[in-house]
Amino acid sequence: MGIPSNIRDAWGNRRQSPLIASPAEEQKIMNARHCTQEGVRAGAKAAAIACVASAVPTLVAVRSVPWAKANLNYTAQALIISAASIAAYFITADKTILECARRNAHYDKSA
Repeated sequence: MGIPSNIRDAWGNRRQSPLIASPAEEQKIMNARHCTQEGVRAGAKAAAIACVASAVPTLVAVRSVPWAKANLNYTAQALIISAASIAAYFITADKTILECARRNAHYDKSA
């Protein structure tokens, strides 16, 4: 049992389209890649800031607040910090990509 060779070859060569992309399509692809990279950069910066902004109060609270000292173990502290960082990354990356795509959208005003 296996994949027939013609299906396997078609699946393997699916990226090599027989059609040649127009310069406008190439530009759209490049704009999309640029927007994605811009979103990743902005998300990483936001995640780093959120990591510090959530780590400092969490670690201070664990050392000084009796309830936090008794109930927040190392795993809980890591979850609090990482949840803030992950949320900041995805929210910022999404907003940045959408804003960049909106900026690069070309609408046909005559239609």
